[in-house]
Amino acid sequence: MKKLLLLVLLIALGAGGYYYYRSLKNGPQGALVLAAAAVQSHDMATFEKYVDVSSVTGHLVDDVAQQSSALTSLIPGGGLVTGGALRMLKPALAKAAHQEVQRYVETGSLEAAAATAPKRMVNLSLTGLASRVASPESEFKGIKYTREEGDNAFVGLEITQPKYDTTMVVEVKMRRQGDHWQMTQITNSGELLRGVARLEKKRLLNQ
Repeated sequence: MKKLLLLVLLIALGAGGYYYYRSLKNGPQGALVLAAAAVQSHDMATFEKYVDVSSVTGHLVDDVAQQSSALTSLIPGGGLVTGGALRMLKPALAKAAHQEVQRYVETGSLEAAAATAPKRMVNLSLTGLASRVASPESEFKGIKYTREEGDNAFVGLEITQPKYDTTMVVEVKMRRQGDHWQMTQITNSGELLRGVARLEKKRLLNQ
């Protein structure tokens, strides 16, 4: 999502989280270790074992559709986007987002991932939005919290955002799948987008 995650998660893990997590063997954190290792080795099949890409990207499109006001300051032409229009385009956007994630895992390049996004009047690349939340300069700080609720778990990953001199917490939802856990959603992507939009507006006003 370097990675809205997932797209954001990919950034957090790629920025150093993998080396922190590799000592963890079991539980939701262990699944994130293995997902990160799959990114490092460009192994999409293994990555999809620990990350339900269709679920993550589908939820992500829904969340973005509810944040049309935030898109105004985050992407060129974002003011032309309406939630209704995005919801109508959900199948195409979710498919494109899946392709972006796959391209990122296979190449390790955000540029290559963004290049797979279809050309539209509004450049709505989810990897492009991800880089607004977690820039290439972002660093992984650690796990803010882990909360298990039956077969579901919620993990907060704290990352830095040097551009705005702050930190952000990306919350991912994990689902137990037999003998392993699988990431299914970035639960606070809407909150992250709104927060970055506010910070960007403030930064521009202070220039």
